[in-house]
Amino acid sequence: MTVTSGPDANAKDATGPWSPLRVSTFRALWLAILAGNVGTSIHDVAAAWVMAETTGSPFMVAAVQSATTLPVVLLAIFAGTLSDIVDRRRYLIVAQLWMFLVATALALLAQSGQMTPWTLVALTFALGIGAAMAMPAQQATTPELVPHAMLGSAVALGSLSMNIARAIGPAIGGLIVARAGVAWAFAINAASFLGVMLVLWRWKRAPVATALPPETFGVALRAGWRYARQATVLQAVLVKAASFFLFASALSALLPIVVRQELHASAGAYGLLLGCVGVGAIAGALWLPRLRHRVDSDRLVFVATLAYAGCIAALALVRDVRVLYPISLVNGLAWITVLSSLQIAAQTSVPAWVRARALSLYIVVFSAGLALGSLGWGTLAQAIGTPRALLVAAAGTMFAAWFGLRYRLGAAAQVDVTPSGHWPQPIVGHDVSGDRGPVLVAIEYRVRLERRDEFLALMRTLGRGRRRNGAVSWGVAEDTAAPGVYMEHFVDCSWLEHLRQHERVTQDEHRLQDAIVALLEPGTRPAVRHFVGGAPGAVLASPEAGANAMV
Repeated sequence: MTVTSGPDANAKDATGPWSPLRVSTFRALWLAILAGNVGTSIHDVAAAWVMAETTGSPFMVAAVQSATTLPVVLLAIFAGTLSDIVDRRRYLIVAQLWMFLVATALALLAQSGQMTPWTLVALTFALGIGAAMAMPAQQATTPELVPHAMLGSAVALGSLSMNIARAIGPAIGGLIVARAGVAWAFAINAASFLGVMLVLWRWKRAPVATALPPETFGVALRAGWRYARQATVLQAVLVKAASFFLFASALSALLPIVVRQELHASAGAYGLLLGCVGVGAIAGALWLPRLRHRVDSDRLVFVATLAYAGCIAALALVRDVRVLYPISLVNGLAWITVLSSLQIAAQTSVPAWVRARALSLYIVVFSAGLALGSLGWGTLAQAIGTPRALLVAAAGTMFAAWFGLRYRLGAAAQVDVTPSGHWPQPIVGHDVSGDRGPVLVAIEYRVRLERRDEFLALMRTLGRGRRRNGAVSWGVAEDTAAPGVYMEHFVDCSWLEHLRQHERVTQDEHRLQDAIVALLEPGTRPAVRHFVGGAPGAVLASPEAGANAMV
């Protein structure tokens, strides 16, 4: 059977590593993004090599690599917020057009001989701006294209796309730079953005089913931060990512310097080393789905981080490029294991309404580790020498493996963040303006006396969910005159924000609330009341300030 479109498609073997490619729209976009990733790899090799050849400075080589990722650090959170409130298809088309124009300018300047080191850094930074604006929307689009059962495989294929590009892009880039020059490398990168634009142009995106107006930018930005503060699995992803990428960035930042100055090898050898990294990553991506059924993600990340530390140490000590080829294969395997495990946990642990914002935080941590790490390791290498800097990075990566053990990803496998839709619409005696607020929700529970400890433990988990979904305050208290009678209360900024909570409740929260109801006295149900502040028709100037004043 051929699956032709969308997340409602019914595919056989939905959990197989290649199953998302049965979905035609996902397949077309995946191939186009693969071509774009190859083009980006070609650009990275050309930019790093021409900078190393022109300046011979570890700092300048690291600077051009950081120029790609630094815009992501600065802009990804804003991009993620926009991606959740605008039409992602049009948004992505504009981002691809921007990158096409910048890459074309790079090619023209290189061809005319007017490319200076700082011009290369500046235009690479501009290219990074386009990537920063596109990344959250591109990653958040995946669940729209495939059924939920295929999501893990689709995320893994996204990582595989990057690493296929790392396998073949550097080798192609090294060959193009050696035979045709950097202008052709930049031109091929420019052409790669056209394919993504074409697929996005032909994609018929299904409209999001909601009766509510989209969030404004400021409201959406605050909601994303609020969600992240209460999302334990997402926080574990961010901590593990920050500790790993800060030290792991040393390898990619200093590899061209090692190849040119320590090994005295050519651009072709540099490209082949990066190609081996990509081959190792591809092998890992094909092997990981079966391995994940036997080993939990936290243990996988721990072992892979230690292996990556060994690869960094080997780069510092080994001076035979032939020995570094198999080490690069292990490097790629370790890299894809960490990257894929973190990405899958980030994608599957957050609901659709905030997915791009949550992923943007992961992207910022990932890119900040690479950008700041690259500059830091380049500066350190210039001060104490490249081999010593790599040994420091290897020790830091081993520390990151140990430090990450206290943060767990395993809960992401049990999370079901699909909307439940089980909350009934509030009963109102008159029309309530969406801007009116704050809103106080009071829920009374009559709990069996012997189950009160269980009730309070579950309520603490429920409280985190209320805050994730928009509540600015939450609490629960027992009636002093009637033991076992509890009142839960939480405050939303406005009536519209409360209605949004109804759309955000997940299947996990549905099961949690069912477990709470099972602890109540027989024949009783939670009694819900809504109270809204402000006069009828009034608009609250500062909803969050009003909510805090009310409480």
